[in-house]
Amino acid sequence: MTADPSFNSISARDLSHRRRHLRRQRGWKRLRGSLRLLAVSALAGSVVWGVTRPDWTIDDADRVRIEGNQWLSEEVIRTALPIDYPEPLLHLDPQHIADVLEASTPIAEAQVRRELIPPRLVVRVRERRPVAVAYLVEPNTGTARPGDRVGLLDADGFWMPIENYDILNRLTLPSLRVWGSSDRYRNDWATVYRALEQSPVDISEIDWRDPTNIIVTTRELGTVHFGPFDDRFGDRLEALDRLRNLPETVDISQIAYIDLRNPDKPLLQLMRSNRGQESLELP
Repeated sequence: MTADPSFNSISARDLSHRRRHLRRQRGWKRLRGSLRLLAVSALAGSVVWGVTRPDWTIDDADRVRIEGNQWLSEEVIRTALPIDYPEPLLHLDPQHIADVLEASTPIAEAQVRRELIPPRLVVRVRERRPVAVAYLVEPNTGTARPGDRVGLLDADGFWMPIENYDILNRLTLPSLRVWGSSDRYRNDWATVYRALEQSPVDISEIDWRDPTNIIVTTRELGTVHFGPFDDRFGDRLEALDRLRNLPETVDISQIAYIDLRNPDKPLLQLMRSNRGQESLELP
């Protein structure tokens, strides 16, 4: 069977046309890709050029916005920022700034972001909540002196200088007082504070100056000797709770202190004008 010459001629022309069409398509694709790359490069270059201009530089602390603070002043937070003004916005590392704030200030969590329009740094913080006023004393003597530093404690035992807080305008001081070098109770404070929160006894002061005998002051029962901090601290709080009705049967003014070093055998140390002090074991 003989092929039709006109059919072969048409097919050859069609194939040639298709090849030219495909070459043009590939050429347009390469051109569009080149133009797109050029546009992106130009845009990136203009952004880099723009943000390195003076208008995109953090010149001073006024270009830093502080959010989320309730008690700490903005000045305290801005002073702690590891920024050497002036500094280009893109040169700043938000995570590094957040890490420094969390390590050096009473801030539990910091989030830092850069904003291009307007160019600024935004710092959002979650502060450590003070739960106690802490009086530092000399670790060698265990005695308080005039001029000893006063700070604040959060629930985890983080000690915070009181001067960092806007006390008069924003913060009501916690009612709980703690005496003693923070080195003596830092590792145990979180456990102690959780136990105090769960106890119905109103405790106003903890004296940790003598670690062999922690002295607790309550509003209802006065002074209580707890002995050293150990795994029976919770038992002592429970024993103290059981004694809350003691003022109904005993004149509290005649009690020098309650001895709960052995919570299974509470003792009252009574004051006697003619015989000094007298111990009374409670049932």
